[in-house]
Amino acid sequence: MLANILVRPGKIELREIPLPKPSRGEILVKIKSSLTCGTDMKAFKRGHPVIPMPGIFGHEFSGIVAETGKDVKSFKEGDEIMAVHSAPCLKCRFCRKKLYNLCDNIMSTKILGAFAEYILLPPHIVKQNVFHKPENLSFDEAAFLEPLSCVVHGMESLNIMKGDHALVIGAGPIGLLHLLLLKENGAMVTVADKHSNKLKTAKNLGADFVFINNPPSPPFTKVGQKGITTENIHPSGKKGIRRVFTSTIPPFGKDPSFIPPLGEGGQGGILRRNTFADFIGFDYVLECTGMPKVWEASVNYVRRGGTVILFGGCKSDTKVTYDTGRLHYDEITLKGTFHYTPSDVKKAYNLLCERKINVLKLISGSYTLRHTQKAFDKLSKGIGIKYAIIP
Repeated sequence: MLANILVRPGKIELREIPLPKPSRGEILVKIKSSLTCGTDMKAFKRGHPVIPMPGIFGHEFSGIVAETGKDVKSFKEGDEIMAVHSAPCLKCRFCRKKLYNLCDNIMSTKILGAFAEYILLPPHIVKQNVFHKPENLSFDEAAFLEPLSCVVHGMESLNIMKGDHALVIGAGPIGLLHLLLLKENGAMVTVADKHSNKLKTAKNLGADFVFINNPPSPPFTKVGQKGITTENIHPSGKKGIRRVFTSTIPPFGKDPSFIPPLGEGGQGGILRRNTFADFIGFDYVLECTGMPKVWEASVNYVRRGGTVILFGGCKSDTKVTYDTGRLHYDEITLKGTFHYTPSDVKKAYNLLCERKINVLKLISGSYTLRHTQKAFDKLSKGIGIKYAIIP
C-alpha cells in the first residue's frame, strides 16, 4: 500500500509499504479522508517526541472497514467508520482512578499512519473508540472525531452557561473548534489571532468579536479588584471602531506603546463605554497557541474567579511565571488539558452525528496522497486551517 513517510523535518515521501493483515480483534480500515493536525505540523516543522522519524504519521481519519480479524463482532467488511487513534489500557493506576486520558500506556499504544491508503486498528481501540459513521455525515466531517474529542475534554469541567463570555486565543483548527463548541453552549465568544484570514473564518463561524493581536494585545490589561483599567479612549477614525490605549501591562506584546483594538472587523469593540461599561473580564480564557508568553498573558484577561484553560502544548522543558497575587486573591483557576477519555470521544461523536457544529468550514482544501507535502508547505506559511488528504 502507499503511505506518506515523514523522513525528517520539512520532508515527506510517498512510499510503498506492506499492507498489514488484521490479527485477532483488529480491523483494517481503507482511509477515505485524513486531516492535517497541529501536532503533525509541529512534527513536520521541527520533529515531535511522539512521532518517530522516519515513519508514518497522521491520526485524524475516517474510512471503510476493509477486513476484520477474528472475534470482531461489532464491525464487518464494508462498514463506514470513524475512530480516534488511541484508547486507555483500563488496567494501569490512572485507569483505575478513571483518569483514562492519563493512562500510563495511552501514548505508547496509539497508532499513526492516517496519511496512507490503509490503517490497522488494534483491539483496544476497536473495543472502545471506533464508531459506525452515519450516512448523512461525510468522511471529511467524520475525520474530525479525534480533534473534537480533545476539545470536548478540555471544556468538560467548565460550567458554561448562556451569556458567559469566553476568549479564545489562537484561531487555528483547535481554537476554531473551541469557538464552535462554546457557541453551541450559548457563550459569547471573542477570538484573537495574528492572521486576518483566520479571523475571517472565526467570524463566519459565529465569533461575536475578533481582533488581530499583532504585535500583540487586547485593549484591557488590569483585570482585578477594580475591574479593567483603561486610559484615553478615542475614535480610531476607522468605521467608528474605538482604540483603547493603556499604560498598564501589555499582555501579548513586546511593544508597550501600541495596543490594537478589540473588535477589529466591524464588530465594534468590546470596551465601548455604553455597552460594556461593567465588563469585568472574561469568564473563560482558552489558550490555543502553545506559546509560553501567551500562557503567561492569559491570566490578564480572565475575571476574578474565572478559569483559564491551557490547551496549547508548549515545547518540552518550557517554564512560565505567574503573579501569585492574581491567582490567589482573585481565585483564578489555571487548568491544563491533555488528550481525551472514551466518554469524551462518545460526546464528540454525538455532536458530529447530530450536526450540532459545522466543521466543514475548517477545511481549506484537499490533496491526494501524492501531494501531502504541498498541504504542509502551505500550513507552514500560515495558509489555510486544515487540509483533507484523500487517498
